[in-house]
Amino acid sequence: MVMGNRPEVRTAPAPIALVDVVGLAQQSINALARVPFRRPWQGAGTLMGNLGASVTREVVRTFMGYSSSLPIEEFRSIELLLDSLCGLVMPPVVSALDVDTEEASVGGVPGIWYRPRAGRPPATILYLHGGGYIGTSPRMYAYFTATLARETGCEVFVADYRLAPEFPFPTDVEDALRVLEALVADGIEPDRIFLAGDSGGGGVASTAMLTLVRSAIGQVPGGMILFSPEVDLKLDEPSVTENASFDVLPWNIPTSAYLHGFDASSEFVSPVNANLRGYPPTFVAWGDEEMFRDPIRRFVERLAEAGVDHVAMEEQGMFHVFPILMPWADQSRRVYRAVRDFVHHRLPGVVSTTPLVGPLRSPAR
Repeated sequence: MVMGNRPEVRTAPAPIALVDVVGLAQQSINALARVPFRRPWQGAGTLMGNLGASVTREVVRTFMGYSSSLPIEEFRSIELLLDSLCGLVMPPVVSALDVDTEEASVGGVPGIWYRPRAGRPPATILYLHGGGYIGTSPRMYAYFTATLARETGCEVFVADYRLAPEFPFPTDVEDALRVLEALVADGIEPDRIFLAGDSGGGGVASTAMLTLVRSAIGQVPGGMILFSPEVDLKLDEPSVTENASFDVLPWNIPTSAYLHGFDASSEFVSPVNANLRGYPPTFVAWGDEEMFRDPIRRFVERLAEAGVDHVAMEEQGMFHVFPILMPWADQSRRVYRAVRDFVHHRLPGVVSTTPLVGPLRSPAR
């Protein structure tokens, strides 16, 4: 259930939403017109790869900046439209990946199952989608999560957890914990569950894991998979400003709607400040040109200090959540392969076809 379909959530009248969509289209055209002046051929990849990255960077940054500047009712209307479009376009794409989908509810939390057709899934991945704690939906992640299911062989449940500002922290964490509890109650062994997420969803995943480790309210999953996780909400690291012109994120990243007065330095919303002892094996991938680069590097250092088995991949010339936004890129394909091996090496009876990446690929400095 996308946020705009929840009874507690308000959306804008159709005429206003239409004006907003026209405005978004105009802004997107402007973004494309800027690309030739950004030296799109420059970068760490091939000419076509660099051009694809430049176009993606401009369009996504424009979309994020424009949509987050709207009143929340109008933002929800655009989100609802995009979710509906994905509901029409993505099913045949997902089917072509030999993955089946099923809308379901786990622990009272709605979401979508993605299950590979080939063989019995060796494990379950609970995926928490990104969106800065305020936006997107499981349908918008269809291609990526279907690819994740195909590559790992695991079934993937993408939780449609509640979002801010209508539902600020810690509602999202509560939803994630409810799903995990229900999966275990359904008979799935905790060591065959991986908790995963990207961006804000990665932050929710890490907070949920920290809650489990600290409170002993449930069994800890067998692993965690994070893509460009938002692990520090103070946003005071050098990369937040140094990489602002390279990333897809808007320079004024919003967090107040999510925190709702909660201390941004608390380890429960900024796990980079926590002692991560007790975390399960963790995979982290990010780009060296993203605004969250420095906090993620510190998070990886925290994992090492706590003695947590982990794989860390920092890809040069890449921005925030690049495996999701540019699945065709060589850097993204490397990440997919590494995730597959990370999962398979931690599941008894599952043989991986390529060697393990890690345990740590040191970030370039």
